[in-house]
Amino acid sequence: MARRLLIAVMAALVCGAAFSEDEQIASRLKVNLYDVVDAGVVQPVNGITAAGQPDKAALEVFAGNGYSTVIDLRGEQEDRGLDEAAVVEALGMDYITFPITGLEAISFESAGKLDQLIASADGPVLVHCGSSNRVGALLALRKSLAGADDETSLAYGIEGGLTSLEGRVKEVLNED
Repeated sequence: MARRLLIAVMAALVCGAAFSEDEQIASRLKVNLYDVVDAGVVQPVNGITAAGQPDKAALEVFAGNGYSTVIDLRGEQEDRGLDEAAVVEALGMDYITFPITGLEAISFESAGKLDQLIASADGPVLVHCGSSNRVGALLALRKSLAGADDETSLAYGIEGGLTSLEGRVKEVLNED
């Protein structure tokens, strides 16, 4: 698995010159947690990594790679399979719960709040929900708040894990 990851990284570096910096960044935004655990290495994109629900082994990899903060977008009632706050804190990282539940929470206001949370971290940040769908939704809206056009914002969100919430993100983008 580590060899496949190394080959993929090398291929991306070789092909990287053909893509803009934004395209290169977006193509590495969301991680596959199984690859992270197998390779034992993870690199943030502009200080952020997007993911689905991490397990203890993945959290250990993030801590070992200098991550300072885990921002959990899951609601209190959602099963994480572990006491995530305790594991994160035991690994020396900060744990922030920022529940994004319901379509109304997919908003520019929530994206702005996430931006503030990320900016206040002392190092790289893991932002996760169950599948990275909510993460991708807020990342798309953050990109829009930073001045990107709708198409670029949506593409960035999709690279961050946006799937079934794409329609909601488009609604919010059209409200602006």
